Amino acid sequence: MSVPLNKEHMRKPAWLKVPPPYARHSHSIRTTLADHQLHTVCQEAACPNIAECFESGTATFLVLGNICTRDCGYCHVAHGIPLPVDRQEITRLIDAVRKMKLNYVVITSVTRDDLPDGGAGFFADCIAQLRKELPRVETEVLIPDFQGNAAALEKVIAAKPAVINHNIEVTRSLFPQLRPQGDYQKSLGLLRRVAETSVISKSGFMVGFGETSEDILRLMDDLASVSCARLTIGQYQQPSRKHWPVAKYYHPDEFARLKEIAYQKGFQHVESGPLVRSSYHATRARQ
Repeated sequence: MSVPLNKEHMRKPAWLKVPPPYARHSHSIRTTLADHQLHTVCQEAACPNIAECFESGTATFLVLGNICTRDCGYCHVAHGIPLPVDRQEITRLIDAVRKMKLNYVVITSVTRDDLPDGGAGFFADCIAQLRKELPRVETEVLIPDFQGNAAALEKVIAAKPAVINHNIEVTRSLFPQLRPQGDYQKSLGLLRRVAETSVISKSGFMVGFGETSEDILRLMDDLASVSCARLTIGQYQQPSRKHWPVAKYYHPDEFARLKEIAYQKGFQHVESGPLVRSSYHATRARQ
């Protein structure tokens, strides 16, 4: 991935400033995660909502380790050669969910192109064992594209989580540069297949990479065309100087307008704002 050069580092506007996660509940969650040797995408991806979510008692669990086989231009998660799959990770996750007294769990993973099914079977096992041990807990999964492996996707669908989320992440025009190991059409195909089932389909993307207004509208149309039910739209924030630079910080009013447009295009639930990420306020949609 080639990062554009000679881009001036943009100063963050006031609406992107968030408090550090030092509150009591946040510390408790960090301790629980450390004790159970678990990772969260909140920490690994340097999510701007970590303070708010941890303080509210929610977290998005990152399974299959914390090393990704892909190197996307916007992502802060470490990439390289992952460790072997740890089957005990599921048991530790369930214990942590029980201790944290959660009733809605979001599970995601690094992309594991090194595994034959991309980790789909592991997702299915997480869902099944959570349902068995904690039947009142609802599960949302945020999955990779499984390299377009239809059989792998069917494993996750068959496990029947409440929601299957697959983030498209960026507009089609920037996909080859920012997600060179992904495939825009395969991602849309995955979402189309989920929408054909009883499982709720969900996707999300970020703005601020240099896309045009037409790019954003075209992306919304593409997601609507595959009957994606839920949508999240957030502001890209450059994790480090080595990552793709921010081209624009969208004002909250612009996000409000994008939310309005998304509802007009038929999405059932939309979260749109500068700090929105794929799991932000995930429980709101079921209220």
